[in-house]
Amino acid sequence: MKKDISRRSFLKLFGGGTLATAAVMAGCKSKTESKAVEEYKQQVEPPVGKMTYRINPNNQDKVSLLGYGMMRLPSKTENQDDYDQEMINKQVDYAIEHGVNYFDTSPVYCQGKSEACTGIALSRHKRSEYFVATKLSNFNHDFWTFEKSKEMYLNSMKQLQVDYIDYYLLHAVGGGMDEFNGRYVDNGMLEFLMNERKAGRIRNLGFSFHGKQEVFDEVLAMHDKYHWDFVQIELNYLDWDFANEINNRNVDASYLYGELQKKGIPAVIMEPLLGGRLANLPQYMATELKQRNPERSVASWAFRYAGTPEGVLTVLSGMTYMEHLKDNLLSYCPLVPLTKTEQEYLHKDVAERIVGLENIPCNDCKYCMPCPYGIDIPAIFVHYNKCKNDGTLPRLKMDDEYFKLRRNYLIGLDRAVPKMRQADHCISCGQCEPHCPQNIRIPRELRKISEFVEALKQNKIDNEDEKKA
Repeated sequence: MKKDISRRSFLKLFGGGTLATAAVMAGCKSKTESKAVEEYKQQVEPPVGKMTYRINPNNQDKVSLLGYGMMRLPSKTENQDDYDQEMINKQVDYAIEHGVNYFDTSPVYCQGKSEACTGIALSRHKRSEYFVATKLSNFNHDFWTFEKSKEMYLNSMKQLQVDYIDYYLLHAVGGGMDEFNGRYVDNGMLEFLMNERKAGRIRNLGFSFHGKQEVFDEVLAMHDKYHWDFVQIELNYLDWDFANEINNRNVDASYLYGELQKKGIPAVIMEPLLGGRLANLPQYMATELKQRNPERSVASWAFRYAGTPEGVLTVLSGMTYMEHLKDNLLSYCPLVPLTKTEQEYLHKDVAERIVGLENIPCNDCKYCMPCPYGIDIPAIFVHYNKCKNDGTLPRLKMDDEYFKLRRNYLIGLDRAVPKMRQADHCISCGQCEPHCPQNIRIPRELRKISEFVEALKQNKIDNEDEKKA
């Protein structure tokens, strides 16, 4: 390695993805490598004053294209519920310094602690410096009553330490119209929220969507009555044309965005990386993206894609680590929109091949958690998808690498997920499935993985077992 290594040379050697960078930083031992890493960290420092903003046509809010999703907060220890408020404050400060002004949370994020953590961090800043978004997350039927739903709404203001909410959402619309009416209409809650908007305690009222197209269409058709100020949808280069193909209970982002455009409703974007899946592509795909732009991360392609449509108000990202935040800032400080050729490349050359991998479409959002029987559902799916993407799933016993791959898969599973929290302990109670934004048939997928793992343990794997998993 040259002593005076350039940023381009460094990235060609080590790759530019934030996770890859973190791994290199953790593994550096030589003085030369440490110097290179330090130089890289200095070179990729995002600029101040270069954030791209979008104007909300309803009220002229100047909103940062990068929105901070407060769903995956940093922890002090391996216990993910032990949130590091000092680091949260530091990252929020850094984000605001670099132009981020939209912060999205919910009463149910981070085991119910996100709003409080967000409120502590934001309250240290002038109220005029940020927009805060939160949700009426009354999923549990016990919270469908007007009293309980109103209590959740008022508690959000208390936890966030604000006397008005900039962007308030009906959370996860899409399960069915009976559910929508029960949660919001029949109990009088939506009428109450409209009055709160009229009083100024809610500045923008909208909904987030996961689910059935007919529900989206019907709720969107209520625009004349409720005047939706914005709608939050899942949009990325995989879901643009293939959401329905991956899971026929999902809706393509091209349709959702197009319908919002027809009505002039701004779109807030969630899952630009699909829970990290589009930042952790199979190596051969990542290499191709790196060859096209050696100085930028794999994740930056997904962020530029999500931010390119002009009807997008802001793109949310759950940024656990400072490295994530910095890399995302580089994508939007300022945004360099994708060309039509680049968009076509992502649609045809990358997305189509990802669909061919036939992964379990888990975004690691943890909406399915906690499992009443202690199963770590997202970790099981993430481990399986990673091995499938890397081409390290054990297949036929006649393969030369079979026993090595078998051992690595089983040991890796035990390291990622304690034995008592693995798929074989699922009793198919089904409590998790209604909460999954991706509409995954979770008990079925856990059963398939359990059968696959058992076949591996007993050395009975064959091609049919691998296909089932």
